[in-house]
Amino acid sequence: MAYEWKFNPRPYSDDEAKTLLKNVVSPETTDWHYNTHHKGYVTALNNIEKALESADRAAANGNYSPIGELKRRFTWNHSGAYLHDVYWQVMGGDGDPGKGPDIKAAIEKEFGSIDAWKADFKAAGVSAKLSGWSLLVYDRLYSGRLLNVLVDEHQYGAIWGGVPLISLDVFEHAYYHKDGPKRAAYIDNFIANLHWGRINDRYKKYVLGK
Repeated sequence: MAYEWKFNPRPYSDDEAKTLLKNVVSPETTDWHYNTHHKGYVTALNNIEKALESADRAAANGNYSPIGELKRRFTWNHSGAYLHDVYWQVMGGDGDPGKGPDIKAAIEKEFGSIDAWKADFKAAGVSAKLSGWSLLVYDRLYSGRLLNVLVDEHQYGAIWGGVPLISLDVFEHAYYHKDGPKRAAYIDNFIANLHWGRINDRYKKYVLGK
């Protein structure tokens, strides 16, 4: 039986999102982005899982084969679904890093200050392609550091063992309805809307093991 991927709820209702996130994205975008784009990745994952059950492994080759394309689209949709889970989870706060004391201290240790981290995180987001992400990750398997990582599309540039603590979607559909081409303004508003309490919970769970 094919594995069933879940469309995970946000930490606020659809109606609450329209108020909580209004300084970051338009009320319409909070609906479209979650209930169409994000949900679409989960739906595609489940369709791929079903198709993989009967795919012909013997026909695989380096040019084109159904199994090869299913495997490629699996990673695209898996990354898209997961990064959106994190994206919604870390928004909806007042942007005060003092409400996440553990992660705040870790960022200050790694980057020197919260402002230095913000500048680097924003630069990554501005530099991504028209479809990409800026991520604060914990490099679990290699350096044990916090890193700001630029990812194009959903997976190009991701690092092995990098656990996302903050994910910022800079696909144009995330901000054009409100800010048009002003990606930098959207990023500033995203940072100002971060929920550092939930980010701190992620840090404690995935880094401190608490």
